[in-house]
Amino acid sequence: MGPMYRVLGKRGRITIPFEIRKRVGFAYNDILSFTEQDDRTVVVKREKICDECKAKERAKDDEVSLLEFLNSLTPEEQHAALIHLSVKWAEKKGGDFYG
Repeated sequence: MGPMYRVLGKRGRITIPFEIRKRVGFAYNDILSFTEQDDRTVVVKREKICDECKAKERAKDDEVSLLEFLNSLTPEEQHAALIHLSVKWAEKKGGDFYG
């Protein structure tokens, strides 16, 4: 596959091409990390915020409240979830944190 080009938007946003998302398994709401490799290369990786959380030990058909799930996370996982949800909330509010 040859290079694919995308334009970086004025807010720093870019769309990862569908073919690449499909091939590497990126999905909606995945947590991605960005690491500079050199002055012209950025590595993008999918991250997990909940590797060993207790909620995964439950059967799939067990209902778990949001509070139970959040309480089952480690403090580091809770922090990552807070950041993720804060970003999603700010995006929906249009970046207006106080309105």
